[in-house]
Amino acid sequence: MMSRIRSTDTKPEMIVRRLLHGLGFRYRLHVRTLPGCPDIVLPKYNKIIQIKGCFWHCHTCQRGRSPKTNTAYWIPKLARNQKRDESNERKLRRLGWSVRSLWECRINACDEDQLRKTLHNLVRN
Repeated sequence: MMSRIRSTDTKPEMIVRRLLHGLGFRYRLHVRTLPGCPDIVLPKYNKIIQIKGCFWHCHTCQRGRSPKTNTAYWIPKLARNQKRDESNERKLRRLGWSVRSLWECRINACDEDQLRKTLHNLVRN
């Protein structure tokens, strides 16, 4: 079952990439030389956009709730994910990158125009 879960080219990531490209921003994907292999790297603007799945990164929304079965496995795993995210973000900031995160629930809830404005502001500010 776990083998079917994607780590790259997820639906929310593809939506963001399509909109960024449409706005004229050019980016690199999953740069392995940077800590955590960030999802979207905009070198010209010195920005990184991380697309975070609510379940996998323990968001406070409905989708980010803790699993009710096999908690002995899931709780430590999800806690490690959060710790790793914090560590990678700290390392990226030390390297001079501005790191922004977009949550899956927000991407799905926004209409295209709202998301386009959000992305434009994330990159430009």
